[in-house]
Amino acid sequence: MTLLFDSLGPAWRSPAVTAALRQMAGDGSSERGAVFTRPEVVAAMLDLSGYCSDRPLHRMRLLEPSFGDGDFLLPVVERLLTAYRHSVANLRNACDDLRDAVRAVELHPASHAGTLQRLVQQLTRAGLSETDAHTLCDAWLICDDFLLCAFDNEFDIVVGNPPYVRQERIPAPLLSEYRSRFRTLYDRADLYVPFFERALDLLAPSGTLGFICANRWLKNRYGGPLRRKISQGFHLSHFIDMEGVDAFHTDVAAYPAITIVRRPANAEPTTASAYTRVAHPRALRDMPLAAVSKALLAVSPQQEWVSNVSLHDRGDAPWLFDDLPQLDLLRRLESELPTLEQAKCKVGIGVATGCDRVFIAEFDALPVEQSRKLPLVMARDLTRDGVCWQGRGVLNPFEPDGRLANLADYPRFAAYLERHRSAVAARHVAMRSADGWYRTIDRIYPGLVQQHKLLIPDIKGESTVVLDPGQYYPHHNLYYITSDVWDLRALQTVLRSSITVMTVAAYCTRMAGGFLRFQAQYLRRIRLPRWEQVSEQLRVALIAAAGARDQTAVDAPVFTLYGVSPSEAELVRRIADAAQVTTRLNKGRP
Repeated sequence: MTLLFDSLGPAWRSPAVTAALRQMAGDGSSERGAVFTRPEVVAAMLDLSGYCSDRPLHRMRLLEPSFGDGDFLLPVVERLLTAYRHSVANLRNACDDLRDAVRAVELHPASHAGTLQRLVQQLTRAGLSETDAHTLCDAWLICDDFLLCAFDNEFDIVVGNPPYVRQERIPAPLLSEYRSRFRTLYDRADLYVPFFERALDLLAPSGTLGFICANRWLKNRYGGPLRRKISQGFHLSHFIDMEGVDAFHTDVAAYPAITIVRRPANAEPTTASAYTRVAHPRALRDMPLAAVSKALLAVSPQQEWVSNVSLHDRGDAPWLFDDLPQLDLLRRLESELPTLEQAKCKVGIGVATGCDRVFIAEFDALPVEQSRKLPLVMARDLTRDGVCWQGRGVLNPFEPDGRLANLADYPRFAAYLERHRSAVAARHVAMRSADGWYRTIDRIYPGLVQQHKLLIPDIKGESTVVLDPGQYYPHHNLYYITSDVWDLRALQTVLRSSITVMTVAAYCTRMAGGFLRFQAQYLRRIRLPRWEQVSEQLRVALIAAAGARDQTAVDAPVFTLYGVSPSEAELVRRIADAAQVTTRLNKGRP
């Protein structure tokens, strides 16, 4: 979206936005989300995007929205000059012929200046005069915010590595400005998401976008609007999951992926139903990325690690690019069975306090009234045999009816909070509610302590599901499941099964190291038969397997419950074993 004020230039921006941009531009590389891309990744992405020297690149327009140190820009210009030399006898008219071939944006002034200097050197080494080199750089390079600056035309190619910046690091006035412009900046979306939106909107008909960034938007809730946008007017043509591959010069917490998106020509129908050609991660462990990209571009690739996946009718639903037999099984389960919550099981998350060092301590040592503290279970308390409580407690500022407790009624509680008032009142949740400055971020429901519930850690090397028989309140790094219908021991068996691990692994975004995320949004995608439809014999078998240590004993009644065939059961076990870090490590031991 280009607004009138964008065309008028930075001087027309509000002072608050200008100050916020100045702050962002002055941050170090980690704070502003700068992650630099390896040359072999850049080369593969340019190939996949169709920016190759055997094409008339001087007649095309390319945009690089966050050029940093020039990881993409310098190879782009090298290919551009090579293509230009194929069509002209000399570089005499290069200044005029190439003026519109490139636009590249960078917010950070020092990065802009350093890359400009390297680009001038590159152009002069290629044979341009220093004057022409500076003239081209002045036309090509923009020192500004890609999400706010104006452009004079559409682009045939947009390629790059957008910044990795969480919303918490974006100054409030700038975040508000972004939200007013970009529909995809939804929930807790990272800054790379609106970079996608703006880049897609700037594509010319038949144009191509090639980005490498975190793969979380493909499955996470915040990626829904971006997935819908692409589904409705674009075509994700190629996808490479970079799990386990060093794509950048520095380590990142999330796995990246290469996504190539094409805009159809005006005369073409919407291509949302077209296949996406996918390279699976195992290919990258066996061969160079150049060979992988070449195979993906082949007219009829023969490699077994190349798949054609249809995203037809997926809309904003998560996009899955796993093995086709796995996807077929998941789709069958999804078409036949209700979701976990439709089967009368409730998913919740434990309490976030905003200041654990004050709200959480040894239960017996918390100097407050007994009703103002609850025994707290944390992820470290969960073992294969159950809850091994380490004695922690959490302050409870809420009455059973949901009202905030009156401090005047609890002098010891009030005195403790007052001693820590500066830390407690400085929390964001406290500043939003002056009278409720001592509330926790999440409301505490004391009755949850007495409820029987299953506890599941957010991040774990293996599937961990523990039954709490009504003794503890969960911490915010734990999800809990309750049900008035399903027997929780039987449900524990289902949630420990390889089918559940396969489902979560398909939908979740992995953390570095391969750790799964057992978050509510993924747990809610688990399919589960209704309890009344489970035979008495199978109920008994499921309950009996709840505490089994052998995975085969856990899986056997669950495979019967879901009606999976022996070949499907073998597939599920293979996928589940590969998805769990602890299982992989144990199998690697002599």
